Amino acid sequence: MLKSYDTISGKEGTAYLKIDGRNEELFRAKSIEAKIEIKKGAVKCIGRRMEGSKPTGMKGTGTLKLYYGFPLFADVVRQYKETGKALYFDMVLTNSDAASSAGVQTVLIKDCSVDGILLSKLDGDSDDPLEDEISFTFEDYEFLETFKNI
Repeated sequence: MLKSYDTISGKEGTAYLKIDGRNEELFRAKSIEAKIEIKKGAVKCIGRRMEGSKPTGMKGTGTLKLYYGFPLFADVVRQYKETGKALYFDMVLTNSDAASSAGVQTVLIKDCSVDGILLSKLDGDSDDPLEDEISFTFEDYEFLETFKNI
């Protein structure tokens, strides 16, 4: 039976970018999500009323929500604008809730590319700090450490 203390707190962990030979901690991040979509082709057959599906590939996508004012991604897009060379980066994401007996899970997200950036933002109606949301794609991933089966 699942114990409440064994659930994973989303606040416990670390996130780093590996970009252009540097490691950058994502200390301004509010949330990060990376997921895999299984691409499928339709399988239609005479005499069969239900359409089938055949896995044909995979696509990695993600979203990074952070406090506004982190210039790294603007620099990545500026470099592409000025040189035509896209800059890819890796992310290392670790869940490490010490209260859970599930342990630690670390995922290396490889060859990430941002989909776009927010150039500027003002909001006179908000009393909250400004936020940014950056979507990205990635081409591969690897589990460096996985949770224990509890």
